[in-house]
Amino acid sequence: MADKVLILTPVKNAAPHLPRHIELLKTIDHDPACVSIGFLDGDSDDGTYDRLAGQLDPLRARFRRVELLRHDYGFRHDQPRWAPEIQRRRRDILARSRNRLLAATLRDEDWVLWLDVDLIAYPPDLIGRLIEPGKDIVVPHCVRPDGRTFDLNTFRLASGGREDARHLVDGLFQPPQGVGRLYLDSFQGEPIVAVDAVGGTALLIRADLHRDGLRFPAFSYHGYGETEGLAMMAKDMGVTAWGLPALKIVHRDG
Repeated sequence: MADKVLILTPVKNAAPHLPRHIELLKTIDHDPACVSIGFLDGDSDDGTYDRLAGQLDPLRARFRRVELLRHDYGFRHDQPRWAPEIQRRRRDILARSRNRLLAATLRDEDWVLWLDVDLIAYPPDLIGRLIEPGKDIVVPHCVRPDGRTFDLNTFRLASGGREDARHLVDGLFQPPQGVGRLYLDSFQGEPIVAVDAVGGTALLIRADLHRDGLRFPAFSYHGYGETEGLAMMAKDMGVTAWGLPALKIVHRDG
């Protein structure tokens, strides 16, 4: 029997992306009897929850289990999601959403695959290719439609593995792009590389790590939060995170 996989996606104001997300989920070629899916809608004001609830029947007919949760954190803003002044609060809320979704849906699965709702392309055999290296935490190379790296939360630290304290903003390291960090496009030609931090566009984690206490920090953990903080926490647990530079998935621009 194939490994059991739980695919989890936190969503917020994601109504425009739902049809493509569901279409992509239906293309996954992992044994559907071994795939469960969970969503958590938080703080949406565009009808995401109702629209998603109305589009789940095809997934329920195909996969092992599909769950939809809702929790409002009261976090709304009118700034770009990458604005430095909101990063601490935004990442803290996203970490809490991930942890809540995980706690409510994890059963007997072997793996948890975190997927962004606004991915626009990934290979049908994504799950198998992420599992194949045999690593406990692994991410593909998430790029923009034009091929440039999108996921800047997956990186290896340069300069001896230390960040410049001058880039610590509101408890999180937020250096200018590329300063002190090597992203997966720096390792083209290498099949797999160890990384210090990971993003959550597509993030595979051995479920037992979550059972052993690995979570997404909703606070500053060594200067990192959410997915990056999870990788740092895993390192403290003796677990290395890995990236697959040649395995590319595509995220929408923005």
